[in-house]
Amino acid sequence: MARWAVVLLWVVLNASAAHGWWVRGHGIVTRAAVASLPERMPGFFRAGGDAIAHYVWDPDLARNRGTPILRRAEVPEHYFNPERLKVASLPADRNGFIEFCTKQGIAPDKVGFLPWSVAEWTQRLAVAFAEHRRWPDNRHIRQKCLMYAGFVANYAQDLCQPLHVTMYFNGRPGPDGAIQPSGIHYKVDDLIRRIDPAPGALASGQQPVVLDSLMSGIAAQIEDSRSLLDAVYGLEGRLPPAGEGEWTPVPDVVAFGMERAREAVKFTASLYLTAWHLSEGLEFEDWVVRED
Repeated sequence: MARWAVVLLWVVLNASAAHGWWVRGHGIVTRAAVASLPERMPGFFRAGGDAIAHYVWDPDLARNRGTPILRRAEVPEHYFNPERLKVASLPADRNGFIEFCTKQGIAPDKVGFLPWSVAEWTQRLAVAFAEHRRWPDNRHIRQKCLMYAGFVANYAQDLCQPLHVTMYFNGRPGPDGAIQPSGIHYKVDDLIRRIDPAPGALASGQQPVVLDSLMSGIAAQIEDSRSLLDAVYGLEGRLPPAGEGEWTPVPDVVAFGMERAREAVKFTASLYLTAWHLSEGLEFEDWVVRED
């Protein structure tokens, strides 16, 4: 991570003024993920970075307090607290996870659904890609692929933020065992927006891959994120204040933010590649006929 420090500090000091990981951070990472895709991906998709970056906001907008039913359903899609689960490996699907939690007397929403959000939306995108393979001129299918890709990106990038995969997401226990909220979560969520790297810089040198096993790949990414929890908390006092407060960039903080941003780019793009690969083997029943 240290090898990035000098270059990344230059990026920060020469960046344009930042605008809104929050939705604007998601937009930066998503554009970079699309830009990093190889030519074997469909042309309309590689040209659709702006549209996908628009749709990446939607899962966060769904947590609107004015729509409480939707908010309650959406919030657990964005986190995973494995400390509460105590299982050697992830259940294969959401229903298996819910059944396991029920047997253990654990409320599933207290653990969170993030791994399955990533997997389900990736497979939805695979189905849409399969439609595109069969009906390549259908503009509605192309638009659907872009929208689904935005949802994949939001959840995938949340999973790369270490504080989205721990129950200690906004503070650690004190000597008495109580957790005092510290505000660190919001500062880390805002870090990519604060750094404001160019999507092209994040895309440069990326080599996304097809995941041999979708859930195994997601589990590996969770472990990678969780391995950085101590590092995140070690940076706490040097993180920028969330919002518009003044901040003098700190090389270690910038390096951490850029490493996470680049990892989120690679993981998002790898999920897109995986969905495209899966789509090749999908078939539809005879009753499925798509028209413009």
